Amino acid sequence: MAKKVCVVGLGYIGLPTASLLAVKGFQVHGVDVNERAVEMINRGEVHIYEPDLDIMVKAAVQSGQLQVSGEPEEADVFILAVPTPFRQDHKPDLSYVKQAAMSIVPYLQPGNLVVLESTSPVGTTEKIAEWIVEARDDLSISESLHTACSRVYVAHCPERVMPGQILRELVENDRIIGGIDSQSTKQAAAFYNRFVSGKLLETNARTAEMAKLTENSFRDVNIAFANELSFICDHLNINVWELIRLANHHPRVQILQPGPGVGGHCIAVDPWFLVDAAPEQSKLIHTARIVNDFKPGYVVDRVAERAGRFKEPIIACLGLSFKANIDDLRESPSVEIVEHLSRLQVGRVNIAEPHIQVLPESLQLEHVALMTTEEAIRQSDIVLLLVNHDVFQDIDRNLLKEKIVIDTRGFFN
Repeated sequence: MAKKVCVVGLGYIGLPTASLLAVKGFQVHGVDVNERAVEMINRGEVHIYEPDLDIMVKAAVQSGQLQVSGEPEEADVFILAVPTPFRQDHKPDLSYVKQAAMSIVPYLQPGNLVVLESTSPVGTTEKIAEWIVEARDDLSISESLHTACSRVYVAHCPERVMPGQILRELVENDRIIGGIDSQSTKQAAAFYNRFVSGKLLETNARTAEMAKLTENSFRDVNIAFANELSFICDHLNINVWELIRLANHHPRVQILQPGPGVGGHCIAVDPWFLVDAAPEQSKLIHTARIVNDFKPGYVVDRVAERAGRFKEPIIACLGLSFKANIDDLRESPSVEIVEHLSRLQVGRVNIAEPHIQVLPESLQLEHVALMTTEEAIRQSDIVLLLVNHDVFQDIDRNLLKEKIVIDTRGFFN
């Protein structure tokens, strides 16, 4: 039975997973190339925000069950939780996955389990298995009786958590588990059964990879429908929020809400993996990506048109994260919008993002400032609501009088 786990990648998935395993009784060795993150975690601190994560990390480190460094160690189970972005041509970038896989190769022993949790193109788990045996001819990935004593098990178990609820959902959500063969699937299921209370849904690696891409593409397509409705309603002078609210009274209709675009490490990225793998068969998914990627520019055009009414306009941009109540700026359409406004220099930009203390490097410009929500609004001519953070509920609506308000979330509706 697995006693020690090595988690490679201590970001928004890896660190919560490592700390959870540690408090569940596993001896955990975390690995990350970010030296600052390693130092902070070893002090019981966190370099990312997730509710209650700081408490769990501190407990895990103080108990001695969690230690981190820049290099892997021998373990029973290796979890790879590294980024899988796409390149500028929208083709998958598996360099982080390959680096993570190769980093554990010297430490692998027969009987070990390697689990890829990173959302990945179909076939990635099989590639990891191939990379392992290419680098270590003393190891096998075969179920053959002749190689039973030298084999390692390789599986994919995609993360399915929502930022802001990660620690709870790591335990409670159902998990899809797909091995490169049946024995790998069973080994991985036995491991996750020790800390997951949700159902363990066993399949093969390729189907597990496809399932995660399908989940996020489904969301992307449905958000694209809502965003396209917002374009149509603007053109026809109809309130899209009222429209959707009325349409959703139909018992078999549940339209999502429009926004400034689609962001995050999953929904804005994963559909491109399917488009790349099967371009002729994924026309709807591809179109949804085009619609959602178009939305930030559409918002910028609306702001620029209104800014032209002022001699020296000041724009208050409320929110930068890719979704509400988190500090995660990855693939955020809000960041893209503010960057574009800054490049156009349509006016001074005051940003209110209560979940960060420092602006990203791309926005550290002379005409861009991070300030409190109230001050940003008071100084502004235009208020651009980009993220529906709960804290924005406390905005004094009187402050919005005499302002041009562009609400991309229906927050003030």
